[in-house]
Amino acid sequence: MTATVGFDLDLTLIDPRPGMIAVFERLSEEFGLPLDGEHFAANLGPPLPDVLRTYGFDELVVHRLVARFRELYPELVVPITRPMPGAGEALAAVRERSGRALVVTGKFEHNAALHLTELGWEVDRLAGDVFAAAKGDVLLAERADVYVGDHLGDVVGAKSAGATAVGVATGPYPAEELLAAGADVVLGDLTEFPAWLAAR
Repeated sequence: MTATVGFDLDLTLIDPRPGMIAVFERLSEEFGLPLDGEHFAANLGPPLPDVLRTYGFDELVVHRLVARFRELYPELVVPITRPMPGAGEALAAVRERSGRALVVTGKFEHNAALHLTELGWEVDRLAGDVFAAAKGDVLLAERADVYVGDHLGDVVGAKSAGATAVGVATGPYPAEELLAAGADVVLGDLTEFPAWLAAR
């Protein structure tokens, strides 16, 4: 059975946490602001501007921080980011079944594309800067059958598009929370995905 499968990026396909901590530390030094890189890296998912607004910064500061973050990202994050266990094999499993693989992420699309190039991954569509129900809009337009992600927002995106929500317990939420949020199935990590897809 062929399928169109969407994947989240951070903590689903890639582990950018060391670089995320590094770039937040640089921002904290440059702007003299108390940014918590460890907390940010442990809770990846929502778009960066939304995260920065939780600090109570005004919109001008948020804009400046986001712009500088995106400038620093290729140097500080991309080179030290590694694939999550089974990520390459999961993408290959979709291809092997003549399916389409999508990456639908809250990350700034240009920087997301840098990761795909660095890792040598080709996908049928990359959509960035979308989160939760906005991911669902992309998945619906692409007629995705499955969406795989680590965040509760990924479950929301999948369900809003009528796609099977596959959670992976490799991010901030354990399996029971992903299931409680509506995930149809939860995998320990992507090493389990090819067998699940084959049995679907």
